[in-house]
Amino acid sequence: LGMAAPAALQRSVVSPAGRHTASLIFLHGSGDTGQGARAWIKQILNQDMAFQHIKVIYPTAPARPYTPMKGAFSNVWFDRYKICNDCPEHIESIDSMCRGLTDLINDEVKNGIAKNRILIGGFSMGGGMAMHLAYRFHQDLAGVFALSSFLNKDSAVYQALKRNESALPELFQCHGTSDELVLYSWGEETNKMLKSLGVSASLHTFPNLNHELSRTEIEKLKSWIVKKLPVEAPKAN
Repeated sequence: LGMAAPAALQRSVVSPAGRHTASLIFLHGSGDTGQGARAWIKQILNQDMAFQHIKVIYPTAPARPYTPMKGAFSNVWFDRYKICNDCPEHIESIDSMCRGLTDLINDEVKNGIAKNRILIGGFSMGGGMAMHLAYRFHQDLAGVFALSSFLNKDSAVYQALKRNESALPELFQCHGTSDELVLYSWGEETNKMLKSLGVSASLHTFPNLNHELSRTEIEKLKSWIVKKLPVEAPKAN
């Protein structure tokens, strides 16, 4: 049969209240779904994360065998040999997911949204996935956000940026100091590495926050989103 085209990713969408001129792709953490991530944020904010002009897309990762769960099926963006920052990346699964997510970006472009009006990011593994996607394959996106996320020490992202000459999307990173799953030091090291490779990156630290999202953090993220994707003035005729 050869390689079948990957099935389009399932997605939960929050439509803009007004004219759609920008898009935001939010990637959930391991074992979650697009629907789940949207509901979680809605619960924290007491309402959907919604905008006047920005469409918010929450795709769901396809289920696949996941090594840290002894090969049980889970909705994960890619496989990992284990959850640590000094083991090799499972590059094969990362790259195949980059192809599926590129289709999602292209769908927005077909809808008339320019690449520099698209933001991508996510929570935990979703943020790691977003960094691979943007910094290796889509350096013309508006920006990237990574919440409680990290890249492995010798990440393919770092290798790609060492050879890079072009302007790069800005990174908005958040991390809780009490995170026991993805250590704060892993997030901090990722931030320092990306900065040293020319990424304009900020790191927002949340004292006592575990591996979770907080309201303050999402409010900060929302302000950054609107800064990166401002409402466009209507074109004069």
